[in-house]
Amino acid sequence: MTPKKWWMESSKIIWAQLLLDSFRRWTGRDLIERSGTAGEQAARLFAAPFVVVSHGTEPDPALNYGNRIALELWEMDWETFSSTPSRLTAEPENRAERERMLAEAQAQGFIDNYRGVRISRTGRRFLVEEALVWNVVDESGKKLGQAATFARWSFIENR
Repeated sequence: MTPKKWWMESSKIIWAQLLLDSFRRWTGRDLIERSGTAGEQAARLFAAPFVVVSHGTEPDPALNYGNRIALELWEMDWETFSSTPSRLTAEPENRAERERMLAEAQAQGFIDNYRGVRISRTGRRFLVEEALVWNVVDESGKKLGQAATFARWSFIENR
């Protein structure tokens, strides 16, 4: 049985375009090659060899996008990932620092070189390094969420 390709649903293709357009807006660079259709770009983003995650603007936002590497790193399937409050990707003692980082990205549009500890569904801790966090916005600049990407992480022995 072939697993459902949730990242090819029209709403996720649209969200992938918002992620990519917002990344370009804030950094002046492209996160992935932007050739082909929106669906081809969504598939390329999902298969990218680095983490891409995002959440919306709800009071306690749940994760609303995670590419293949993100799902593997957090040890979740799409259904579990997309129902997980974003704050739970950090341990309680690291959540205030996470909130500070998100507020800084909110104020500036993006930040890069973020470093912090995160935790998977099974309790596996890892240090994220050189992460870039950016605001996801629509064409008019209305904030729709925040996203992060990183290619460097290392696992930390549990206490």
